[in-house]
Amino acid sequence: MKADDRRKELVNLLLSVEKPMAGGELAEHFGVSRQIIVQDVALLKAGGYDILSTHSGYVLQKSPLVERVFKLYHTTEQTEDELTCIVDLGGTVVNVFVWHKVYGKVEAALNIFSRLHVKQFIEGVRTGKSSELMNITGGYHYHTVRAESEEILDRIEDALKQRNFIVPEI
Repeated sequence: MKADDRRKELVNLLLSVEKPMAGGELAEHFGVSRQIIVQDVALLKAGGYDILSTHSGYVLQKSPLVERVFKLYHTTEQTEDELTCIVDLGGTVVNVFVWHKVYGKVEAALNIFSRLHVKQFIEGVRTGKSSELMNITGGYHYHTVRAESEEILDRIEDALKQRNFIVPEI
């Protein structure tokens, strides 16, 4: 994994957990030394990320990233196009969720931010490891998308609209 990708995944990981993560735990997760994690955290702090180093690990206090939730509809065959569109324009697909009439909100973390992650996700679905949550609601689903700016989210939204994936508000 390239250093930039590792740092992006490190941010996504710290955003998705609710407790501090120890440097050793992060080093093991990424298959690097603890010193590499220390350097990554220093570079992220210099880049504007408010990461605290506590006695029990690292905590991301406030992210300079912005998020937007998109309500979407498409077929299973179009999933790869949807996810690739988002990551190619600089977004991270944080999660997927659906509103089930009996169960309420059903959500799964994704943290997809590269074409490699898209391919891994699609392969998992195609090999039968799992099926997509949108299947229980006839193709309707939501994604929380994270990016570095509102402009990037606007470009993502426009691209998803051009593909007719965005569900129009009524």
